[in-house]
Amino acid sequence: MITHLRASMAALALLLAVSSTAQSQAEPKPEGPVLLRTPDGRPDLQGTWTSTTLTPLERPAEFAGKATLSDGEALAYEKRGHRIFEERPDLPADTLARVKEGNAIGAEDSEVWETGAALARVNGLKRTSLIVDPPDGKIPDRTPEAKQRREARSKNRDRADSFKDLSLSDRCLAFGPVPMVPVVYNGNYQIVQTPGYVMILSEMIHDARVIRMNAKHAPPSVRQWQGDSIGSWEGDTLVIDTTNFRSPGAFSGSSENLHVVERLSRSGADTLLYRATIDDPATFTKPWTIEYPFAATTDQIFEFACHEGNSWVEDRLSAARKAEGAVGAK
Repeated sequence: MITHLRASMAALALLLAVSSTAQSQAEPKPEGPVLLRTPDGRPDLQGTWTSTTLTPLERPAEFAGKATLSDGEALAYEKRGHRIFEERPDLPADTLARVKEGNAIGAEDSEVWETGAALARVNGLKRTSLIVDPPDGKIPDRTPEAKQRREARSKNRDRADSFKDLSLSDRCLAFGPVPMVPVVYNGNYQIVQTPGYVMILSEMIHDARVIRMNAKHAPPSVRQWQGDSIGSWEGDTLVIDTTNFRSPGAFSGSSENLHVVERLSRSGADTLLYRATIDDPATFTKPWTIEYPFAATTDQIFEFACHEGNSWVEDRLSAARKAEGAVGAK
């Protein structure tokens, strides 16, 4: 009896082992990260994320024709003493001039800057630019109309006859985080997600951006500094379509025609992959795309105490009047 029972149990164990092996072969393990999901079944993108990276928006001349680096090449670049303003061709020439003239005290070596210590890694490779299209890693040429707008804004900003001549960020009204391009400090974002809305809170100038899911854009007559964002899901990727911008205020001197399509997806347990395509025929000669990872952070977003009518506005207007007085005295 005992011998018969032992034989039956051995046969059952063998059957279970064979069944388990067959099942594992028939059902391969899913590729990619195991996604945390919200109660409605969508990938959970919530949390606080940082956009800080040493990878510049545009590809440096030394890496022309080279979109990625080996780990050894990347490490050599990362160990340098980077002077961020001199190495960022995407910044307006007037910003560079003010820094080089010494008007921004401590700008080059300030401990405020949070550019990150490493180049962005995507698909296992270190990137030399955030721009992935065009392939040369450069912002496309601006249209003649856009160059004229930019020159006029620069002159008005330097002259500063009124607070209205200053940018929205100078006035602490908005920073315009669409698309979400890394900044030199305050690079954190907090994402809160529900079935009907996704909120992205930017640490820079406390901008709270509300994305309406599965909605229609507001009428063209409704214009906002951050545009009108609607969201949808393409599989496990959140797609954000933003139009209805108000100019001035749109990204990098763009016009009201700016159209930005962003994609956010989980690329790892502690990373989000962010991709955005910028299209504005009135500003750029062709669309262009950036891509880089956001990293999870335990840092909190504290109040960025920047408010309208702050001392910076008064100082800029006073400096412009002083400069005019010096010219008149000559």
